[in-house]
Amino acid sequence: MKALVALILLVQLPIHKAVPAAPPAPLGCDDPESEAAAEVAVNYINGHTHHGYKFALNRIEDIRVVPQGPNNDIIFLELDLLETKCPILSPTPLANCTVRSFAEHAVEGDCDVKLQKVDGTLSVLASKCHSHADSSEDILKVCPDCPLLASLNNTEVLETVSAALNDYNSKTTDSYLRLLEIGRAKIQYHPGHVVVTEFAVGATNCSAEEAKANVGACQLLPQDQSNFGFCTAVMVKRPSQDLQVDCQLYGHQVPAPDIPLVSCQDTSAGLAPSAVGVTNHNLGLFHNNPVASESSSSEILRSMLSAKSVAKRAVAEAAQHDKVPRPVGFVPPPPPCPGKIRHFDI
Repeated sequence: MKALVALILLVQLPIHKAVPAAPPAPLGCDDPESEAAAEVAVNYINGHTHHGYKFALNRIEDIRVVPQGPNNDIIFLELDLLETKCPILSPTPLANCTVRSFAEHAVEGDCDVKLQKVDGTLSVLASKCHSHADSSEDILKVCPDCPLLASLNNTEVLETVSAALNDYNSKTTDSYLRLLEIGRAKIQYHPGHVVVTEFAVGATNCSAEEAKANVGACQLLPQDQSNFGFCTAVMVKRPSQDLQVDCQLYGHQVPAPDIPLVSCQDTSAGLAPSAVGVTNHNLGLFHNNPVASESSSSEILRSMLSAKSVAKRAVAEAAQHDKVPRPVGFVPPPPPCPGKIRHFDI
């Protein structure tokens, strides 16, 4: 009898079904994990860019995490960057580089980056970037008298760079400098006529005195002795005639194994091909990490686009969910993305 009662009680006991674990909340663009991934991405982008200036993070536009297994995630980032005043060849840490102000004709970079996080360690698999200067109309609305960026193959710009290099080399007793590339140029016409240029240089195997005899024989120093630098030149053409030149050499730098020290080809005229007929601030970059287990650039791009479409669907579903009536006084949480603007919006 006791056995029968026990059996009846056992049958009447409620059966508890296993409740599946809720998926982790999506990362917000200003979460510490997102900012850590963005920092790795920005350092990678600057380390694999060979022209122009270093870029700093302005805003995390979007982040998407795709789990791959235990302690293994793929992370897709959309980043807005801003150009700094540090040339890409400068050894100055990015944290010490000043972002160019809006009035200085700011330049924005847009980047898609794919990373992998394994056991807490982040590595970049691929990055795709492009950059553009703010529109002249936007600058003139805020600062009508501010000079705008000039084309790098502008005759006055090239004349100023050539005159500045000749002036510097004529006064130095150190190595003869050659032009690597022009980074920036601005021309002001009122109240005076002023040309301002910024350009990267490299030391050659000739002294300035030796170059006077045969400048064509002067070649950039080999990689194990390389010495690069950066110059600014201000040419006043009206109301007076004046030229001011300032050059800073960085000393020898050892690049990462997969990063060339410099990719400009020198010419006997001292003007690198990159100085003529190119855009001012080209962050154009599609780079695959050579150690990544990816088969091709197209595969990476497809996965980036796929992640974006999934994220858009999630936003649409969230919008539908928000149509449900809320209690009086309910304050919805802030959207996880895009993140905060660190400097200014373009």
